[in-house]
Amino acid sequence: MKIVQLVPAMDQGGVERGIVEMNRVLIAAGHDNLVISAGGRLEESILSDGGRIARVDIKSKNPFTAFSRAKKLREVLESERPDVVVAHSRVPAWLFVIANKKLSLPWITFAHGANSVSAYSKVMTYGDVTVTPSQYIADYLVEHYKIDRSLLRVIPRAIDRNKFDTSELDTEFMAAKRAEWKLDGFRVVMGLGRITQLKGYDVLIRALSRLQSTHVAAGVDTPDWKLVIVGEAEALRKEYEDELHKLVEELGVSNHVVFAGAQSKVAECLSLADIVVSANYRKPEAFGRSMAEALAMDKPVVATAFGGALDIVEDGVNGALVAPDPKATPQEMAVKFSNAIRFVAHSKFERLREKALEKFSFDRMAASSLAVYNEFDKEIAK
Repeated sequence: MKIVQLVPAMDQGGVERGIVEMNRVLIAAGHDNLVISAGGRLEESILSDGGRIARVDIKSKNPFTAFSRAKKLREVLESERPDVVVAHSRVPAWLFVIANKKLSLPWITFAHGANSVSAYSKVMTYGDVTVTPSQYIADYLVEHYKIDRSLLRVIPRAIDRNKFDTSELDTEFMAAKRAEWKLDGFRVVMGLGRITQLKGYDVLIRALSRLQSTHVAAGVDTPDWKLVIVGEAEALRKEYEDELHKLVEELGVSNHVVFAGAQSKVAECLSLADIVVSANYRKPEAFGRSMAEALAMDKPVVATAFGGALDIVEDGVNGALVAPDPKATPQEMAVKFSNAIRFVAHSKFERLREKALEKFSFDRMAASSLAVYNEFDKEIAK
């Protein structure tokens, strides 16, 4: 069957990497998969795995160009005549709604997150079927939009065992990054994901500052702390990244924080960490891909106890959970996170990788996803 994926851009992020992995699964199953986006570095992976790409600006939120961009999208869809279209974000979904008026193509909405409740966000329930990565998001859609549960498909994201194989890492890359980031002699805390305010990197930097100042004051003979932030801000959010750099300077921890930028070898980066932290405390994540991947690399995780993190992190079993508090200041949350990180650093965890791979089986995710696509396969339907 012919499938079209609609995603704003293919630069970085868990959703985008998931599309790369799903492309591989679809091609292996004999399907034709076309990814339409505004472009990005991950397009290369789509092409190398046998998928196809088309560039249409389905990322911009400019309402004055929406109809012209929807027209371009319709032209591609008219030419392709796919069996099903999958929208992975609100802007592409709305543009598809406009483009699809005369085409009447079947479609799937993939609600990757708990977007603010609004008429604008409701479009992620308009598909013939809506897929979510966690029960949390499914319940959220039912609660706020009264979507019929029979139209929901919950498919937890998965870990590619081969890609996150501790025995098949690029040791040269790791050695180069260890030297570049000056990690020797440090206990390494890592935050992974694109730099946005929702990721809570300001809290993580403050937590690192507290850990280091406490360490120095105690005068204990243990490694200093270092924070590595793997990810970068999109052009429109560079101002926030600049604010983080200023915060690092203000707190006097310039020698203890590394802004590593976007990295393609995620498994190798995670392997350089001692503890991986998701410091997001403002808005629950739908799943939290980097948390599951960290566990697959035998790294304990610290996260806020809400959303998708509750499906991944077990307090005291594979990391630590921090109680959410929407009224807390970044400074107050930093205290909570620094305490949780310190607890994890002095705890022993067993079989993290084994349990993570068992729980987040890539084969299971692939089979569940193919089953959803097969609901739209004209040949199977006959």
